[in-house]
Amino acid sequence: MATPDIDIAGFDLLNVPADYIADPYRYFAALRRQAPLHRNPDGTLVLTRYADCVAAYRDPAIWSSDKRADFAPKFGRDAPLYEHHTTSVVFIDPPDHTRIRKLFQYAFTRKALAAFEPRITALVDGYLDEFAERGEMEVVGDFSFKLPIEVVCDMLGVPAADRLLIRDWALAILTALEPKLTPDQLATGNAAVTEFKAYLRDLLKHRRAHPDQAQPTEVLTVLADAEDDGQRLSELELLHSCIFMLNAGHETSTNMLSHGIHEMLRHPDQIRRLRDDAAVIEPMVEEVLRFQAPIQINNRRALVDTEIAGVPLPAGTSAHMIVAAANRDPAQFPDPDRFDIARRPNRHLSFGLGVHICAGNALARLEGVIAFARIFDRFAGMELVAPAKIANRLRFREVEELRVATR
Repeated sequence: MATPDIDIAGFDLLNVPADYIADPYRYFAALRRQAPLHRNPDGTLVLTRYADCVAAYRDPAIWSSDKRADFAPKFGRDAPLYEHHTTSVVFIDPPDHTRIRKLFQYAFTRKALAAFEPRITALVDGYLDEFAERGEMEVVGDFSFKLPIEVVCDMLGVPAADRLLIRDWALAILTALEPKLTPDQLATGNAAVTEFKAYLRDLLKHRRAHPDQAQPTEVLTVLADAEDDGQRLSELELLHSCIFMLNAGHETSTNMLSHGIHEMLRHPDQIRRLRDDAAVIEPMVEEVLRFQAPIQINNRRALVDTEIAGVPLPAGTSAHMIVAAANRDPAQFPDPDRFDIARRPNRHLSFGLGVHICAGNALARLEGVIAFARIFDRFAGMELVAPAKIANRLRFREVEELRVATR
């Protein structure tokens, strides 16, 4: 449905209007129409068209993911947050990115994913049994956070008693990626990186000493021992790869699951469609990812003089790629503001594109397919108690609370 244009002449991504969080898509649509290459007041570029975001994604030799220049003034070069966010595979360029990602992929082989399917199914059914007994559920805490954090912690052999601790560290580290931070957020994020690294060192030491205790789904020692052409991950690369896996492995999936349940309950005709045709479950997952992109913004910096859509851009140009805007570009997606679980084709950008496409996208999709299929098959009478509460975050589209009930 078309919405009236709003004036975006003074739009500032670092100081968004009060109503932005509730509905950022109004602003994205206005930016696409009025200024698709919008200059933010700080001089950075805001990209909202699908084709422009794709162009940046596809050329890492021009558009760099390296964040050292951005994060040095933000965190300080000696800060643990700087070390983590400039060592993580998502924020480095080839050839280091190519080497680390190749080793990192040992965690996401077909064999590894196949081992998780029965585990994911059992976890989902257990949560739904609890839901059936109580008749109500707070989706985030009772379901959409629990599932991916259990899965990714299983991958690294994190004991069940430590999983809420992992969540707190992950939230602090990811919050540090928001455009504006308080001193307390910086301090908490730095402490989280330091504590997380120490924890993982102890965990790896324990697993080395007790290899017989490892489950078939664990990949911590696989990652530590992975070798390609005589190369292995350094200890620092291993630790930060594991932190990244634990953070990214639940953040995207949690938001995908929360938004999926919320949107389906807001569109009951789509629930009927899924119940009538189970074959639409995979396109449904893709539509949830498109419609409410869990990660809304990615960033790139031009290494050389270049252009986008014929507009010259000097080396050093920093660009905010608004994934959520690209995912609703009518030039790519007909009727983009319509939630359609059978939409095909659906080449959304929620997992990125090119060399930096999300390494865990197959696992996230598997979680979505199993979770959505089972919850909507089992609970025909599920309904919203209240609309979702959306967190005050820009980079991540996070559902903070979502209460549902079933008759």
